[in-house]
Amino acid sequence: MRHCFAISAYGDSPYLEDCLRSLKAQTAGDACIIICTSTPDAFLKGLAAKYDVPFYARDGASSLRDDWNFAVETAVREMKAELVTVAHQDDLYHPDYLKALKAACRIYPDLSVFCTRYRTINAASEPVRGTAEAVKRILRLPLRLRRLADRTLIKRSALIFGNSIGCPTCTYNVTRTGLPVFCNDYHFVIDWETLWRLGGMPGRFVCLEKELLDYRVHDQAETKKNIKNHVREQEEQEMFERIWPRPVARLLMHFYKKAYAAYD
Repeated sequence: MRHCFAISAYGDSPYLEDCLRSLKAQTAGDACIIICTSTPDAFLKGLAAKYDVPFYARDGASSLRDDWNFAVETAVREMKAELVTVAHQDDLYHPDYLKALKAACRIYPDLSVFCTRYRTINAASEPVRGTAEAVKRILRLPLRLRRLADRTLIKRSALIFGNSIGCPTCTYNVTRTGLPVFCNDYHFVIDWETLWRLGGMPGRFVCLEKELLDYRVHDQAETKKNIKNHVREQEEQEMFERIWPRPVARLLMHFYKKAYAAYD
């Protein structure tokens, strides 16, 4: 199955070049990489030319859902990809990410979503200590039952206490997810709601508990902005209330908010 890293770029990220280097360094051979954006400028076009990466721009206002769908659909249309990783411009993919993905696809041809463990780093690329990812590893335990991870109960059990799956680690098999992949209007929990929906569809979630991505937190990150304007809190509360009765949802949210400290 043909794979593509579709970088959804926005603005002039100082970390985009490092992301490109990490994708170019994949040990599985030449990776298929494209840059997609709704904010085309000389900076992005220059990096695309420097790394010999196809560059695609879309018309219209920037929107997380529309930008991500544009990235996926461009990879499918232009690169004939069936597996698409929406690469986040601030993050670093470890050299064996693509190798691990290909191995998983050989073993589990019914894979619909592939994901991995990740390490959190700061703006200086230094590891950030915290308990959030350790807790998420516990929440992902059901997905270690690989033979059962094609069942809705198993897939969604990794999502009922919050989104335990790191969005930038995900690769989507569009032959199983269909297009568009992202169908909701959320600004922050777009990935959580998407995984919840895909968890109810045919296909296997394959989670590799190996650090294959560095997830960067910094002051300009969308996650931090959504914490400050309370969008994250509002949308996560909505998701919990979709899954649990309201009193339980509020209790879970009380503890879930403690993970916001990773951005302080």
